Amino acid sequence: MSPREAMLYSQKPDGLVECRLCHHRCTLRPGQLGICQVRENRNGTLVSLVYRRLIAQHIDPIEKKPLFHFLPGSVSYSIATAGCNFRCLFCQNYSISQMPRDEQTIEGADVAPERIVAEARARRCATISYTYTEPTIFFEYAYDVGRLAHEAGIRNVWVSNGYLTPEALDTIAPYLDAINVDLKAFNPDTYQKMMGAKLDGVLETLRLFRPRNIWLEVTTLVVPAMNDSDKDLGQIAEFVASLGNEVPWHVSRFHPDYKIDGLGPTPLRTLERAVEIGRAAGLKYVYSGNVPGDPNEHTYCPSCGKCLIERMGFSLGRYAIENGACRYCRTPIEGVWE
Repeated sequence: MSPREAMLYSQKPDGLVECRLCHHRCTLRPGQLGICQVRENRNGTLVSLVYRRLIAQHIDPIEKKPLFHFLPGSVSYSIATAGCNFRCLFCQNYSISQMPRDEQTIEGADVAPERIVAEARARRCATISYTYTEPTIFFEYAYDVGRLAHEAGIRNVWVSNGYLTPEALDTIAPYLDAINVDLKAFNPDTYQKMMGAKLDGVLETLRLFRPRNIWLEVTTLVVPAMNDSDKDLGQIAEFVASLGNEVPWHVSRFHPDYKIDGLGPTPLRTLERAVEIGRAAGLKYVYSGNVPGDPNEHTYCPSCGKCLIERMGFSLGRYAIENGACRYCRTPIEGVWE
């Protein structure tokens, strides 16, 4: 597989290039890799080292992304390449996201965009999800697959850290139907120390999705001693509410992984408090994650309080949304239902 010339970069004097895909905006000398470790300056040309290098492909419930207000009960053809532009110390998919950095190698099968779309159609998937690792770092691959998917009547979903630049978002927006963004903390120092990134870049991008008619949901993995204080959770909830009180907020239970040890899972009471804080901030839809059977997995009507979508993990039970509205009181329920 030959490297593919990158999109969204600028050539500079002395053979330098500036990548404009994410807020790192890496300036690279010839032979140098970006922070993501999968984009390289080759003699003044920026190339992607992961184009057509598929390392993961699965069929998942859309609820796994998690997206609770976007085609519930459907299945999604999920894909990823190796690499990431973050260095999260608690990454749950570190074996592939951090492979280029930790193992100095890039694995993946040569799979053409056309084949991915054909497989998704054959398996009757309503969407293709770009997930497991950060889609921004395999942007060219995601762009080509996404364009073909739309031509085939398949919608596109990103699961992202939200660090893509406005110009990258404008490029992918015509083919991007929904996104779940991880808002991992609200303290700039925490973002720099734990993720290797700047909070302001994530917040800037999060403000851009709804005006572009891209369905948005936000997830916060609640990590003990990192972002679980009332202040931290309150700041996150208030920011999500500022994007629109209809934006679903998922607060997920942490389980120790990768380079974080010595911590136990998030206490259930902490998740319950996070849900309460989200509702107090005015959010209509706040969900707990990684706790199958929790009643806060369900969707409730913000007007009459009736349970409209019943969930057990990734499985659906009762479903009482009709024509985008509550079956009982006819209040519109924001989301993409058909």
